[in-house]
Amino acid sequence: MEIIPNFDYHLPQERIAVRPLEDRAASRMLVLHRRERRWEDRLFRDLPEYLAPGDCLVLNDSKVIPSRLYGHRAGVHALPVGKNNPKRWQNLSGRVEALLVRPVGGDPHVWEALVHPGRKMRTGERVKFAEGFEAEIVGRGEYGQRTLRFDYDGDIFAKLDEVGHVPLPPYLHRPDEPADRVRYQTVFAREPGSSAAPTAGLHFTPETLEKCRAAGAELVYVTLHVGLGTFQPLHEEMLREGRLHPEFYHITEGAAAKMRAARRVVAVGTTSVRTIESAMLRGGLAETAAETELFIRPGFEFRATGAMLTNFHLPKSSLLMLVSAFAGREFVLDAYRHAVEAEYRFYSYGDCMLIV
Repeated sequence: MEIIPNFDYHLPQERIAVRPLEDRAASRMLVLHRRERRWEDRLFRDLPEYLAPGDCLVLNDSKVIPSRLYGHRAGVHALPVGKNNPKRWQNLSGRVEALLVRPVGGDPHVWEALVHPGRKMRTGERVKFAEGFEAEIVGRGEYGQRTLRFDYDGDIFAKLDEVGHVPLPPYLHRPDEPADRVRYQTVFAREPGSSAAPTAGLHFTPETLEKCRAAGAELVYVTLHVGLGTFQPLHEEMLREGRLHPEFYHITEGAAAKMRAARRVVAVGTTSVRTIESAMLRGGLAETAAETELFIRPGFEFRATGAMLTNFHLPKSSLLMLVSAFAGREFVLDAYRHAVEAEYRFYSYGDCMLIV
């Protein structure tokens, strides 16, 4: 069994990219050559140079929803101080923060969520997020997970667009800003459902996508709605069970056919990798709409992924384990140490790594 500390590394706080670059495609790109155990410092704009006719570039088209909500316990009087100030309840004992993770059973009125303060929120309690927009806690889970049922007759997603906040990762240590609604979203996002961005896709612009096509690569889109299975911190129990929190994914037959015909499948992001490999474990690349709990870690046999574009991930995370499974733990951690010394920008709004 892997020991979580084996996937640790030191990252100075100043290496975390708090905001995106003005130009999406201006990121740096560390290219790892797995077989030769070497790397080279390049730019993301160079990606088309690593593509060739017969390659299939697989992108996750899931769209981030404004899934972070701020409210207060029903019955606790509180006056909001502005929609874009997530600390508006800071000094009130009834303050509640909820991150919607995924709808339960496809019902947009019932959601699995991470609720803070979780220990104080019991089944049956009600939370008011906005005038006429309340929810009841109807179930409890581990690590602050709760099930919320919204008493709202309208379009939940439209209401979230109105009152919700962009679910920026907590390590950014800042509230979301209007610009995040655009920048914490890929230019090809179209299927609403993610609680975090598939960040490897954030680097692409329409011009970059066109240059990838010009290099001969086929572009296909799959969907995996990012939730706890991707961003939840690891616990020893997850290692024992060998599975992550379920996430929904979808592959069309058209996308599957192009991947089956490809010389090489190049996955953009760990979510695309999990989508592709989950489908392979279910019987091969074919039209699929299912949930995956796949936990990719060292020792995993990759059946379809031939190359991977990915951002730099948090220490001791399932994503770092996935990358280590693909390229080797020691090689990956050596490359991460180089990236720190070379002042790459880390995490969601940071630079990227291409593993070939």
